[in-house]
Amino acid sequence: MDENKNTEEINEEQNEAEIVNPNKEYEDKIEELEKKNYDLNDKYLRVVAEYDNFRKRSLKERDGIYQEAYIDAVKEILPIVDNMERAEAYMGDDGASEGVKMIMNAIHTALEKMGVTEIETKAFDPNYHNAVMHIDDESYEGGAIVEVFQKGYKLKDKVIRYAMVKVAN
Repeated sequence: MDENKNTEEINEEQNEAEIVNPNKEYEDKIEELEKKNYDLNDKYLRVVAEYDNFRKRSLKERDGIYQEAYIDAVKEILPIVDNMERAEAYMGDDGASEGVKMIMNAIHTALEKMGVTEIETKAFDPNYHNAVMHIDDESYEGGAIVEVFQKGYKLKDKVIRYAMVKVAN
């Protein structure tokens, strides 16, 4: 009879536990599902952020490639511009020189439309000029550009070709 009593007490304790928290099983399931929801939401946010970073990086790379190709094309044209300027400097007052001037105007207009500008050569700036010669002359200020051997060009703030100059010390 003692055994029956112990069995009854155990059954009563189990029933009391079930009565105290009859939804324990459901609460555990809810907690588990909330954790899964949190984990999936976290993964989703990470994937969205990673995709956004990828999209921005791809756009930046594409723009960089476009600008580099643009600059490479302009670099190929600049020697022709230099030769035309030399021809213009040595032409006389005949019809051919007028034709060269018209071509040079067209070239400069096209370069301006492309956003390519000539680098100013008033005072020496190592960011835009390449000093290939120095002279000591008191008639010039220090750092003044005395002579331009080759014009420099830039696209916005990016240097396409540095100006080659002679600088006074």
